[in-house]
Amino acid sequence: MAPLHVASAAAGLAPLHRVREHERALEQVTRAYAALPPDRPVRLAKRTSNLFRTRSATDAPGLDLSAFRGVVEVRPGLDGGPATALVGGLTTYEQLVDELLPHGYVPLVVPQLRTITIGGAVTGLGIEASSFRNGLPHESVLEMRILTGDGEVVTASPDGEHADLFRTFPNSYGSLGYALDLVIELEPARPYVALRHVRFDSVGRLTAAVGDVMASQTWDGDRVDFVDGVVFGPTEAYLTLGRWTDHLEGQARPSDYTGGQVFYRSIQHRRTDVLTAHDYLWRWDTDWFWCSRAFGAQIPTVRRLWPSHLLRSDVYWKIVAFENRHRVMARVDRLRGQPRRERVVQDVEIPLDRTAEFVDWFLREVPIEPVWLCPIQLRPTPDSPPGEAPWPLYPMARGERYVNVGFWSSVPIEPGAHDGDVNRSIEAEVTRLGGHKSLYSDAYYDEATFNALYGGTAYDPVKRRYDPRGRFPTLYEKAVQAR
Repeated sequence: MAPLHVASAAAGLAPLHRVREHERALEQVTRAYAALPPDRPVRLAKRTSNLFRTRSATDAPGLDLSAFRGVVEVRPGLDGGPATALVGGLTTYEQLVDELLPHGYVPLVVPQLRTITIGGAVTGLGIEASSFRNGLPHESVLEMRILTGDGEVVTASPDGEHADLFRTFPNSYGSLGYALDLVIELEPARPYVALRHVRFDSVGRLTAAVGDVMASQTWDGDRVDFVDGVVFGPTEAYLTLGRWTDHLEGQARPSDYTGGQVFYRSIQHRRTDVLTAHDYLWRWDTDWFWCSRAFGAQIPTVRRLWPSHLLRSDVYWKIVAFENRHRVMARVDRLRGQPRRERVVQDVEIPLDRTAEFVDWFLREVPIEPVWLCPIQLRPTPDSPPGEAPWPLYPMARGERYVNVGFWSSVPIEPGAHDGDVNRSIEAEVTRLGGHKSLYSDAYYDEATFNALYGGTAYDPVKRRYDPRGRFPTLYEKAVQAR
């Protein structure tokens, strides 16, 4: 097993016992994997999930990697370089923020939901309002130790023996292996984030403004460190522009959206705002964006009775998982004569110059709103030509600007229609516009189309090399067939 190139505990910001515990876990993981039945597929034993695919029933043994949690050590940047951290692959972003923020650091991209793990964000992609300047989480990974399908632990980095695994690991969803630990870049944090909510009367005008912000990282003379947007309807759309700050910017105290107030509603009523860095990073988690309204959590009377520490995405996810298992509300709707509903929970990446076209189509054809917008572009590198697609399983081109469009709800299945028809129409429109969709939720592609869109020619030889006995399901089996 090749060693990672990390700082010693003495040079970093971590107790020595954590480093030793981590090394012991690395020594034990191959034995734990070897103890699993060799003739059966393997899955990751994990208490929480942010996937919206209904997994097929399986008796596959679960591999417990819970020892790989937490920040092992942090090394401040030297000679102008970035600070870095060695972190366990099963560390949630909530834990990362809790451990790093007191030292004045955060990951370059912190996905919106607390229980997303760093390994999950790298193998399944992640995005947030810093992605217009910092790209995707895997772009800040310097190297990672991965447990592969043949039971070996290898160190994958941009160069060297396992560079093929490093390039194809993003968007592989655990079909090539599991990240045990990762060395990631960090950026300095400030105590607060100051916000400006800018309204536009069309999505086209909003996307034109996005182009300006992505090009200059400024707006109206102010620096922009974060940008995302919400579309409430064809003539009501907002960009939220954020920047790190040491001050409350004239407010008496930072705003609090972890209790009675709902963040996304504030966008319509406030032009400026200030949140603590912690609350800004989790501003969307408290109400699962706006999806908490489906559980009544935004009704004032209910919200007063709902404990604030249970206003969080993983609680709502458990309610959804319970409904998926027992179909209680589906039976109630049927007794009321309501039509069956199709789940439409997706994030799609659309080229910026086609985003308005997609959103206009979506608002016209799919009765779901609001819609989330998050600009993104791959991080520029001095030696990479424009147009290069360095991550073959999610082939975004370097130098191309994109917008993530997120929509999470359900629609009634009309008479004569079938479950999945709306999602298939969205897939077709996304492909027509040159975009891709994230694979955390339902997908309906045939295998040939899927392989063409998600790097099958690059994926197949890496799958054969690192999982020759097929211990992990293939990406298509996971993403489309839900195995």
